[in-house]
Amino acid sequence: MKVLYFAWFRDRIGMAEEEIELTGANKLTVRDFIRDLSGRGEGYATAFEDMDVVHVALDMQEVDHDTLVGGASEIAFYPPFTGG
Repeated sequence: MKVLYFAWFRDRIGMAEEEIELTGANKLTVRDFIRDLSGRGEGYATAFEDMDVVHVALDMQEVDHDTLVGGASEIAFYPPFTGG
């Protein structure tokens, strides 16, 4: 699965994207995937420490953290948008 990191996610993790092989994605929620990523190192843990500001898109569709990853080919993480 292609994993994309935007804004401060990219800065904290140190890369804009990576490929991750998933097994059991049909039973894996976005929340579970984030927990797995958080265990990959300090940068990941820092990026995902406040789940309330983690926005996620699966195959370019915004989803909540309880959504199953399923057969998605891409997941993107980005902060909340601000306007004004």
